[in-house]
Amino acid sequence: MSGYKSFAYFYDRLTENVDYEHIAACIDEYVERFGGRRGILLDLACGTGSLCEQLARRGYDVIGVDSSNEMLNIALDKKFDSGQKIQYLCQDMRHIDMYGTIDVTVCTLDSLNHLESAEDALKVFKCVSLFAYPDGLFIFDVNTEYKHREVLADEAFIYSLDGLYCGWQNEYNKTDSSVTVYLDFFEEENGRYIRYSEEFKEIILPPKTIEAMLDQAGFEVLGIYDDYGGGKISDTSERLVYVCKKKAKE
Repeated sequence: MSGYKSFAYFYDRLTENVDYEHIAACIDEYVERFGGRRGILLDLACGTGSLCEQLARRGYDVIGVDSSNEMLNIALDKKFDSGQKIQYLCQDMRHIDMYGTIDVTVCTLDSLNHLESAEDALKVFKCVSLFAYPDGLFIFDVNTEYKHREVLADEAFIYSLDGLYCGWQNEYNKTDSSVTVYLDFFEEENGRYIRYSEEFKEIILPPKTIEAMLDQAGFEVLGIYDDYGGGKISDTSERLVYVCKKKAKE
């Protein structure tokens, strides 16, 4: 997995359109609907901590985990400004090591698609299960094959922000429906532009594969939704949200 060094620096500016408050509200609603607890919540691949901040405001005892020190440094700055009691740990979500059991685990914004393989996703599921409280909830989302094929594909995008330009180019692999993303950032500094580059790959995790791995890891699927609006999934859904519960030991 990439460390997202330069991406971390520009991440919040490129994701200003992400409604973290809405995502947190949806997660909280799922927890209430399915009998979860507003206790310890683990945010896997928490990035710069924007969702952690929103969930902490809703009363959760939040632990944010990310493998990028650069992302976590920004998250710590937000924590300092807000005064929220959030704990951040630099860990790979395939090998998390917690100090106790977790009531709710979340993994949002297609972070699981950034893993290298389905086997890595299974490692994540097993780790989450290992530290999940009996009947603990696991809520996560994934990008769909439809989104990779019809929305991202071989498209290119240009973002023009105050003092920052970003060139975003995708490369679609028809064999496995993965998308490789190439980013070039141009930041204005003293009348000239400094260039930074980043690249990463998003894999596809088919629904049947996900469900089989969840079962293997000890989870039952309570619901699958079209994004965080809670709608019914369809062939044109771009993001699937899974709500799962750790199965009781037989």
